[in-house]
Amino acid sequence: MKILVTDKIVDEGIAILRGKGYEVDTRYGMTPDELLAAVPAYDALIVRSATCVTAEVIEAAKNCKIIGRAGVTCDNIDVDAATAAGIPVCNVPTSNIVSAAEHTMALMLAAAREIPAASNSLHEGCWSRDEFMGHELFEKTLAIFGLGRIGGLVAERARAFGMRVIGYDPYCSVSRASQLGVALCDSMDEVLPVADFITVHVPRTEETHHMFSAEEFSKMKDGVVLVNTARGGIIDEAAMADFMAAGRVFACGVDMLEAEPAPETPLSEFDRAVLTPHLGANTEEAQARAGVNIARYVANGLEGLVVPTVINMVSSDLADAVANYIPACQMCGSVLAQLSGGIPKNLSIMAAGPCANDLQVLSASALGGVLSRQGQASVSSENVDASARRHGVKMDVSVSADSRGYDSIVSMEADGLEISATVPGSLHETHIVSILRYRLDVVPADYALVFLYPDEPGQIGRIGTILGEEGINISTMAIGKRTDCKEVLVFLNVESEASKDVVDRVAAAIDANRAWSIRL
Repeated sequence: MKILVTDKIVDEGIAILRGKGYEVDTRYGMTPDELLAAVPAYDALIVRSATCVTAEVIEAAKNCKIIGRAGVTCDNIDVDAATAAGIPVCNVPTSNIVSAAEHTMALMLAAAREIPAASNSLHEGCWSRDEFMGHELFEKTLAIFGLGRIGGLVAERARAFGMRVIGYDPYCSVSRASQLGVALCDSMDEVLPVADFITVHVPRTEETHHMFSAEEFSKMKDGVVLVNTARGGIIDEAAMADFMAAGRVFACGVDMLEAEPAPETPLSEFDRAVLTPHLGANTEEAQARAGVNIARYVANGLEGLVVPTVINMVSSDLADAVANYIPACQMCGSVLAQLSGGIPKNLSIMAAGPCANDLQVLSASALGGVLSRQGQASVSSENVDASARRHGVKMDVSVSADSRGYDSIVSMEADGLEISATVPGSLHETHIVSILRYRLDVVPADYALVFLYPDEPGQIGRIGTILGEEGINISTMAIGKRTDCKEVLVFLNVESEASKDVVDRVAAAIDANRAWSIRL
């Protein structure tokens, strides 16, 4: 099979694909006409942000079986056209979250302390300390709009600076906000008058376009600092320029301009406007994760295995409420297989809410996730029953009236093990909300560790110490408790896979009853 890569990804990603026997052509900087002429010959297409995969391109891609976007979003791909053509589209939504969160903090500090202007002044031979009187972050109120993966990481880092963190996100649960140490607000109007700093982490949609305009700026506290590392157009730059000129906005840090890639913006006239050219994901680490992971996902798609980040369902008549739960069911099935150590003999699937409108699709996705750990072929709605019989899996699929307060939820049990997941909000991120009947809320990453251990002081510190010694970074963590049990369960998203020796060492240190290493 042939794969076309039109935007540069790391050499390790190309090597993964070629190592699997694929013919990979790297053709960077293609014109739209060149792409249209070339794409019919390829079985897969990998892009970053420079290539626009239009409906015309998708129509020409007669042999394409999967499109991979080596980045967080897919806004340069006509996903609707791909869906209609039966082509799955996948991305790497966690590849740059740490880089983006760190860039947010960098812009916040640079804007608050006027660092770029002070640096330019010194470069010009001036020593003007009195001109640059900045502000501390300590004990200031930071308002985070959007508490997804990046917003959550920003909250953790802001609390380390001693900030009081509040947030607005209509799709965020109270429990998740509580875990992040964020006071959840019910409306923008509740947030704007009290925030000393504001940072934005929401997608660009019709609803969020110019989410911050003159009306919102008029409600903000004088001297506020705004940061946008999300998407251009969420903040009305002309309105913010007016409020900066009036002294109402002290400073801003903007990584995403509305007119990208053109640099024109009314903010450029202000020394206190810290502007960067879309650098949130521009770290060697983020680009390495993006290139390597998109290569793995595209290879999985070509091999008929689970692609955990597929954002569409390749059936034009499938309801969104069901399509959004396909990756969730695949993930739950994969996790259950890893928890049980193989293909379970019994698999029970229960769905509640609108997602339960097509149990055949959900059961096929769940079984596909289970079998993916054994390198088995993909499962479709048509062959799910035959696949289950062939692998000795007895399946029971049902609808429940209890959605546990969520719009929709899927729950699965396999040989006494349980996992439940929901997909809230417009980002279509799968949240695990229960494992082994321990309630929690976590968005799983590529690698995770799960421990069941006695609820005693110092246990998390022991885990962190050992993983730190082994060079394994914890990206997010969730802890679940049960009133009928003295043990707790911790789910740790980690940035690299832990060996069995490391897992065993952690388990021994915390006297864990059970321990698992999960790979998605």
